[in-house]
Amino acid sequence: MSYLARTVFGMSRPKLARAAITPGEPAAIYCRISHTKDEDQTGVDRQERICREIAERLQLRVESAHIYVDNNRSAWQRNRKRPGWDEMLKTMGDGDIRHVIVYHPDRLMRQPRDLEELLSIADDKHILLHGEANRRDLSDPDDRFILRIEVAHACRSSDDMSRRLKDALKDKAREGNPHVGNRPYGYTRDGRAIVEKEAEIVREVYRRYLDGESPNHLAQDLAARAIPTSKGKTWNPENVRHLLSSHFVAGLRFHLGEEVAVGTWPAIIDRGQWDEVQRLREYRAQQHRDTKKRPPRNYILRGVATCACGVRMAGTNAGRYAYYRCNRADEIGQQKCNRAVVAGPLEAFVRDVAIKVLTKLDTTGYEPATTTRPQADVVADEKDRAKLDELKELWLNDDDFTTADFQSMRAPILKRMKERQRKTVKRPVAVLEGIAGPDAEANWERLERKEDYARMNAIYRFLFAAVVIRPPTRKGRGFDTDRVDIRPNPLD
Repeated sequence: MSYLARTVFGMSRPKLARAAITPGEPAAIYCRISHTKDEDQTGVDRQERICREIAERLQLRVESAHIYVDNNRSAWQRNRKRPGWDEMLKTMGDGDIRHVIVYHPDRLMRQPRDLEELLSIADDKHILLHGEANRRDLSDPDDRFILRIEVAHACRSSDDMSRRLKDALKDKAREGNPHVGNRPYGYTRDGRAIVEKEAEIVREVYRRYLDGESPNHLAQDLAARAIPTSKGKTWNPENVRHLLSSHFVAGLRFHLGEEVAVGTWPAIIDRGQWDEVQRLREYRAQQHRDTKKRPPRNYILRGVATCACGVRMAGTNAGRYAYYRCNRADEIGQQKCNRAVVAGPLEAFVRDVAIKVLTKLDTTGYEPATTTRPQADVVADEKDRAKLDELKELWLNDDDFTTADFQSMRAPILKRMKERQRKTVKRPVAVLEGIAGPDAEANWERLERKEDYARMNAIYRFLFAAVVIRPPTRKGRGFDTDRVDIRPNPLD
């Protein structure tokens, strides 16, 4: 019988002896309450009181410096910062505490990653976890097994809650109901009624902007007239730009950057005027970009740099640095990827790998141009071409089969074929002439001095099927080479 079955049915191996607790040993208390409406919102003050009672019962010593609180901090959001949690892990790693007291394990962690981080410290420090209802020895395999089940259940509950919240927000948007954070200028707090005095200012700002006045000038005039914003502050150019881009004043409901419905609240600006302002803002922004346009940059990993989600990454010069960024568009059930990596360090890393390969590469015996194409892709393309022929035949002969139906069914087939074709490796060996061999590094530097970016890109395409960029594996400065997976083309 498996270990899992023996554990579930109560026939596991004899448990290790519980570690003894020495009276007066130092312990830490961890308290957390989420801002979300999860099942247990026991306040941090009450959590601390309960944990102190547990410490007193176990005769453990809790110093004020070892009470860690993350108030209004969600543990299920994967990117949420928890200063108290991070500080406690550091203290545990330093060996200052070996007992952790918590109201319930889900106050401590709701993601498997958190548990594994805790267990990695416990392996060295023999940490005991105490709760209101139970105690877990983090060095005991059975207790670790139970904790993993509890955390997985908590994670599933959090994921279900997140999905329900997102679905509810989407439904609310499609129904045209307002989503109001700060009070929108020109409206009451709930966003459903117009404040006419402010609405006149909104109409004035839109009219004057279309007449050619800039946001800077408009902000200066509003400030000089002592007209406050909805927060009672002085107008600045950013406030004016925000008002000019606001879909709320036009009675439009957007969700995740996409217009989904006409709002159920009254509009201050009619749709035609709002659209005209957006076009003018886009035109002015383009003029501004053109006047400050940077010299063009060559992204020599184009066609090779690939996001781990499977989409090729495009070069973009945003802010101070150049990046390769994933351009996966919104699809049903998922959001944009937008994974990015700084171009300079990535290109330097791939350059070093390419030079090492070229130094050892012997090109004798290669055909002038060869193509590597997996047989499975050839068969798949034949099947998809047959499907396209069937769809075309149906479109031509069946009046009920509309052009929209034809295009919607044809698009995913063409996408599959395109992806397979991109994996085809066309290898004109002439691209390596005068480059490969023991002098590869000097030859490559010659290409760089000549700024022969097209040749360097062609060599990268010859050598590598993809340079895959995964999520970062660590935080902090410095290029994370562990997130780069270079996949070579077959060269034999």
